[in-house]
Amino acid sequence: MQDKPATARREDPLMVQSVAKAFRVLTVFDKGHGSLTLSQIAQLTDMDVSAAQRFTHTLTQLGYLKRDPVTRQFELTIKTLDLAYHYTRGSRLVDRAMPVLQHLSKETQEAISLTILDGTEIVFVTRYLSRQMLSTDVITGSRLPAYCTSPGRAILSCLPEAEVRSIVQASELQAYTSSTPKSADDILGLVAKAKLDGHAVAFEEIYHGDASVAAPILGSNGAVVAAVSIAVPLARFSRDEVLATFPKLVVAAARSISFG
Repeated sequence: MQDKPATARREDPLMVQSVAKAFRVLTVFDKGHGSLTLSQIAQLTDMDVSAAQRFTHTLTQLGYLKRDPVTRQFELTIKTLDLAYHYTRGSRLVDRAMPVLQHLSKETQEAISLTILDGTEIVFVTRYLSRQMLSTDVITGSRLPAYCTSPGRAILSCLPEAEVRSIVQASELQAYTSSTPKSADDILGLVAKAKLDGHAVAFEEIYHGDASVAAPILGSNGAVVAAVSIAVPLARFSRDEVLATFPKLVVAAARSISFG
């Protein structure tokens, strides 16, 4: 996730540094760091142990962290999901998209997602899994690079060219598979094609055996706000079948969700 540089945060007179530090503690817990000691938290947040102790104690008292009495390691609690719950319940986009996504899921029985752009990444706001589960661990809240995903490129295709270039330049380009776009020029070409087609397609760019098709969702002012996508396994669909079947479905879904 893109964040303000530390110097910019320090120079912001309205920034409450203690709140920022508390959220920094919460965000160090992830797939590779589900349980952490106090010293590990201090190291990952770039705090001294005394400061880390104060923040972990406060977050524990508030119910967002818990500490194992035996291992003395901290973990997130179920209460942290409250933030996501309030976001989804209060989002006009999610409320508008839900019936369309549910219909598309029932119609195709494939994995259906609603994603938004955050910095150089897409975030899966809502995801309906397929009965024929794909071999990925993408769930609601997951983040993936925008440049090598169909939802990401669908959203980028609606942004000004200068903004697209800035996002691509800020992205950490990796060869997840042999099909991952390897250069900024390759990515910009794919974004241009998505703009021309009205939808984006990705074949095995992050996960082997995975194909996805996405279309942009527009707000009331005509600006892009999100994307809807379908992901399918290439074990059950050929590339030609993907291209013949799913673009029209996601484009229709995106138009139904759009606010214009």
